[in-house]
Amino acid sequence: MRSVEADAELSRRIIEELRARDALKTQFLSNISHDLRTPLAAIITHAEILREGMLGELNVRQRDSVSGIVNGGQQLLDMIDEILTYVRGEGDQIALTRTPFSITELVDQVCVLNQPLATKRGLTCERIGGEEMPAVYADRDKLKHVLGNLIGNAIKFTPDGGRIWIIVSRRGAGGEDLLVEVGDTGRGIAPDHHELVFREFAQVDSSPSRPHHGTGLGLAIARRFVELHGGHIWVESELGKGSRFYFTVPLVPAP
Repeated sequence: MRSVEADAELSRRIIEELRARDALKTQFLSNISHDLRTPLAAIITHAEILREGMLGELNVRQRDSVSGIVNGGQQLLDMIDEILTYVRGEGDQIALTRTPFSITELVDQVCVLNQPLATKRGLTCERIGGEEMPAVYADRDKLKHVLGNLIGNAIKFTPDGGRIWIIVSRRGAGGEDLLVEVGDTGRGIAPDHHELVFREFAQVDSSPSRPHHGTGLGLAIARRFVELHGGHIWVESELGKGSRFYFTVPLVPAP
């Protein structure tokens, strides 16, 4: 029979091998994402040059076709960026860069960025409240990512002619937390899938024929960013009754 020391040594070696494989996987994902991003960005840039007529005027059908290349390329670029962000998080390479800023101005900015798609779908998108909110001392880019993901998902999963809203308020007995709600009149999420949507690579509808595609990392990254701030993110939803995503961030005073 093997000794206890031999079993312990074997276990240690297995653990070290698994850690080494995980590190190699993380490095591979980082390298391949960088290698894919560079030529894809070049494709988008050249397609935009064609679309803007810098090399000669295009007819309507040609311009629409080139716009399809730009839009499809941008979607792929966004997915690669999500993978890169996830890999950095797995490698504990994400840190907060806190600055004071207006959360209402940030919400309005993200709404403006998403307005063309919302208008195309006939959706209304409005912010409610937040005018008296003090400056938030947090990582602006990471909260922008969280808002962009939640608002983008609301637009993606809300039928044409629906409504999307963002409510900014304070939470807690002393109002010590920022509370943001992103709600929609979309198809909703079954209660048994509420935790699933925040898991890495998870898709509520994972069939090849699903109407919306993605990496399944958006909400997982959003949760990581919120929790880095010491906050919490969750969803309240029922099928056919829309969804309301909430996240909190402690209102840390600026130094």
